[in-house]
Amino acid sequence: MQTDATPTSQIHPGWPARLVRAGVVTGVLDGLFSSVLSVAFYHSTVARLFQGVASTLLGPTAIGGGARPAIVGVAMHFAVAFGWSAVFLALYLTSRALRALLTSNPGVLAVASVYGAVIWLVMSLVVIPLLLHRPSAITVRWWVQLIGHVPFVALPIVAMISARPRRSDAAAG
Repeated sequence: MQTDATPTSQIHPGWPARLVRAGVVTGVLDGLFSSVLSVAFYHSTVARLFQGVASTLLGPTAIGGGARPAIVGVAMHFAVAFGWSAVFLALYLTSRALRALLTSNPGVLAVASVYGAVIWLVMSLVVIPLLLHRPSAITVRWWVQLIGHVPFVALPIVAMISARPRRSDAAAG
């Protein structure tokens, strides 16, 4: 990956707004995707979903612990969405080759396909096992998440970060 020393404001004016949009849109879309899976397919609840997220930091007592751990789980969910958005923004700002690839819709889809898989593999095989002190189970649900991370996590990140700036973004940058 080729890098350059062009100032951030010249590469992508309005990048702070793009980061915020990427984090918010990704958090909402992935939250909706996970919520639908939890309720419609796994016969659980949205509260239980986010209590499960919180349990990676708070421990197993978060599950069934009411609204507080669910709110912590939602906050963690959005923090992760912003974190992966920031990682991609850093890659985008430092790689001329990546920026060139993202000038077409097929390029955006290709990058999102790879980035979505990378996000899920890192989260499920490194981050979550480190927090829970046990390996992830590779089940049908794991594969659903791997596939779902492309359209519901990586695509909004890649699309929001690489989108051509609007006038208001360029003026803010």
